Amino acid sequence: MNWLGESSGGGVRERRFDLHRDGRVIPGLLWTPDDRPPDEPAALVLIGHGASGDKRQDYVLSMARRLVRNHGLAAVAIDGPVHGDRRPRDVSDRGGRQVAFLDFAQSWSSDPTMTDEMVADFRATVDAVTGLDEIRAGGIGYWGLSMGTILGLPFVAAEPRVKAAVLGLMGATGPTKERIAEDAPRITCPVLFLVQWDDMLFPTETAFALFDSIGCADKRLHAAPGPHGAVPEEELAASEAFLARYLAPERSGR
Repeated sequence: MNWLGESSGGGVRERRFDLHRDGRVIPGLLWTPDDRPPDEPAALVLIGHGASGDKRQDYVLSMARRLVRNHGLAAVAIDGPVHGDRRPRDVSDRGGRQVAFLDFAQSWSSDPTMTDEMVADFRATVDAVTGLDEIRAGGIGYWGLSMGTILGLPFVAAEPRVKAAVLGLMGATGPTKERIAEDAPRITCPVLFLVQWDDMLFPTETAFALFDSIGCADKRLHAAPGPHGAVPEEELAASEAFLARYLAPERSGR
């Protein structure tokens, strides 16, 4: 893991890193409490961003910082395939988010290795970060919507260290629907699943079908009005509280 810079403010320490795995470079950000005692390592939440975004997407930054500030947790995010610092330098500034979205859609349809490679990247990131003294080596959490579920649900299904996950803005459809159908019943950790009632990308019936197929007994679905991506603040707060309940019970009132 190569550290590439850091900053601190408001009780949060942010560090940029590159992690190398089998010839791949995994660009990431780590957020930790800057005042937590060294003998009290923080539990970790892995955050997956949506299509057309990156590890610095506004809601990723917001979720990471509120988990750190409000619950003493740590958070980490990495760029997804064809996003952020994984995009070639000569195209990263051309076309913006729309082009990144289209590039992901093409990769989702044409690259059969994309899901497995991203799951391996997620696991390598967790391995590296939980090896730090300030991060607890036990259970972790996961938060990821839309593309964060397309690629994160298989990770949650494969990774026994995940103790709670927030998923959603995704349905039982798309180029990898068979993979999602295989993995969803294998999830055993508690799940909060978010749905936007007027989602134009993943209609509610497909989202309900995916939720129904998730294998854990401890699961709940929150539906809010509005289009894809218009997740209300109260659902972000619910996500934060849900993860803290399982990862930082001493701070969440349990």
